[in-house]
Amino acid sequence: MSDSQEATSPVAGIGGPAACVSKVELRVSCKSLLDRDTLNKSDPCVMLMVQNQGQWTELDRTEVIKSNLNPVFAKVLMLDYYFEEVQKLRFEVYDIHGTHSIGTRDDDFLGGVECTLGQVMSLFLCILFNNTLCGLKYGHSMKYVCVFVYTHIIVAQKKMVKPLLLKYGKYAGKSTITIHAEEISGNNGYVELSFCAKKLDDKDLFSKSDPFLEIYRINDDGTEQLVHRTEVIKNNLNPVWEPFKVSLISLCSCDDERKLKCLVWDYDSRGKHDFIGEFYTNFKEMQKISLGNKVSSVRHSLHRVYSFLDYIMGGCQIHFTVAIDFTASNGDPRNSCSLHYINPYQPNEYLKALIAVGEICQDYDSDKRFSALGFGARIPPNYEVSHDFAINFNPEDDECEEIQGVVEAYQNCLPKIQLYGPTNVAPIINRIAKLAAGKEPIKDASLYHILLILTDGVVTDMADTREAIVRASYQPMSIIIVGVGNADFTDMQILDGDDGVLRSPKGEPVLRDIVQFVPFRDFKTASPAALAKCVLAEVPKQVVEYFSHKAIPPINPVLNSNPNSIANTPE
Repeated sequence: MSDSQEATSPVAGIGGPAACVSKVELRVSCKSLLDRDTLNKSDPCVMLMVQNQGQWTELDRTEVIKSNLNPVFAKVLMLDYYFEEVQKLRFEVYDIHGTHSIGTRDDDFLGGVECTLGQVMSLFLCILFNNTLCGLKYGHSMKYVCVFVYTHIIVAQKKMVKPLLLKYGKYAGKSTITIHAEEISGNNGYVELSFCAKKLDDKDLFSKSDPFLEIYRINDDGTEQLVHRTEVIKNNLNPVWEPFKVSLISLCSCDDERKLKCLVWDYDSRGKHDFIGEFYTNFKEMQKISLGNKVSSVRHSLHRVYSFLDYIMGGCQIHFTVAIDFTASNGDPRNSCSLHYINPYQPNEYLKALIAVGEICQDYDSDKRFSALGFGARIPPNYEVSHDFAINFNPEDDECEEIQGVVEAYQNCLPKIQLYGPTNVAPIINRIAKLAAGKEPIKDASLYHILLILTDGVVTDMADTREAIVRASYQPMSIIIVGVGNADFTDMQILDGDDGVLRSPKGEPVLRDIVQFVPFRDFKTASPAALAKCVLAEVPKQVVEYFSHKAIPPINPVLNSNPNSIANTPE
C-alpha cells in the first residue's frame, strides 16, 4: 500500500495492524516412543528441520532426555511465521548415544512427521508496559527472586498431535508427537527467575539428593505445560539453581492468576526420578509478596491490539474462492497456443496461479472445500452466456474437495463450454460480497473470504467492478487478481489501491484497500512460491484492518477481565 493510500483510506492504521511476520515458539513432547536400548530406555532428542528450495536443513534441536519414552522437552524452538509462504517443517526424533551428533550410525531413528507451520497455527492475549524490578520470597524452604521487564506483548497458542512415522510411511508403533505453538508479537517481555531451596529431603542412600526443579503452567483445560526445567545440582540439599529467563507468555499466558505448579525431583540417570516435593503459586501472589520492596510505580492505559495469528488461532477460517476467465480471447482450448490448453506435461498459467495461491489458503480452511466459479462462457444446457457459474455445474454446491478437486473441475469443464465474452467480473465480486456479508450482521471473527480472479485481459465492466469493490471493502473479504497472458494490463492497476484510493463511479472511496493485482508474466521464470508470496503478502493486514474497524476480537481469546490482571496492574 502506498503512502497516499495510507494517508487517505478511511481505515488506514485502524487498530494498529500488526506486521505480517511473527515470532513463533514451538514446544515439543512425545508419548510411547520406541525403546531402542537393551538395558535402559531410549534417550530421545527432537530435531526441527525446515525445507528451503527443496532441501531439508536443521534449524534447531531440543535437549536430550535420558531414559524416557514419554519426554517433555524444555527447550523452546523459535522460528519466523509468514502467512504468504508454505513453510514446510519436519520433526525427527532420535535415540542419542554418547556425544555424537545426530545423524551418526550410532543414533536410532525413532520416527518423524512432516507438516506446515500454517497447519500448526490453525489464545491468549496480554499487553504489558514499563519496567519493574522487584524481589520476592515464597514457600517453605524455597526462595526465588525475579526481575521482570514489561513490554507490549500479544500471544496466541495452539496444539497439534500427530503419529510418528518411520521410513516408507510405517507407523512407529503408538508413538506420537505433540507440538504446542505460541505466537509472540511485540518486544518479547520476559521474567528472569532464580530459585534456591533449603533442607530438601535426602532420597539417596549413600549420598545426598541430586535435585532439579520443574515449573508447569496449568492451562484452561486442566493440562500442564512445561515452562522450564533447571539443571541438576549434584549431591546438594540446599541447591541454588542458575538464573533463567522465560517469556511472560510462556510462564503464565499473561494471566497473573494462572496457577503454576513447581516440582522438585531427585535426578536418576535411568529416568526414574524420585519426587521430593511440590508447591503451587501464581504471578499475582509473586506481585503481592514483592510489595515490601521499593518499586517505582507508573500507571499506564490499556489498549488491546490483535494480530493476524490471534484471529486465525482464535478460530477464524479462510474461505477460498477462485473465479476463472472463460472468454474467447483466451483462444480455443484445443489449440496449444490457447491459455486454456491442457498440456499433459505441465500446467498452464491458469493452473499455475490457482495452485500457487490455493496451496497457501487451504491450510486455513478446516473442511478443505473451495468454491470454483467461471465467467464469460456459454454454458450448458442452453448455452447462454454466464458471468457467474459453478465450473462443476452444480449451482446448489459450487465447492470442490481441496485444490486438486478444483483442478479436476476446471479440466472437466473446458470441453463442455463455449468460450465467449465479455470480461465481466462485477457479478462474481457481488456474489462473494453478499456471501461474506451473510444474512445477519457480522458479530464474530469466524470467517474471512479470499477471492482469486484469473483473467486474460482488462475487465469490460470497469465501472460496475469499481462499484462492486467499494461495496466489498465493507465486508470480510480480499480480492486477488492475476493477469494471465501477454495483454496490456495497465488499466487494471486502477483496481489496486497502490497508486491512490480506488473510488466508485460516484466518487465514494473504498473503506480499505482489499485488491491486489499482479500480471502472471512477471513470475513466469520464478517459483510458484514467489507468486503466492507477492499476492498474499497484504492479506494478514487486510484481515486485521477489517476486524479492527468493526471492533471484533478473535473468537476465543483468553482475556483476563480481572481488574488485578497483569495487563491492568499499575507498575
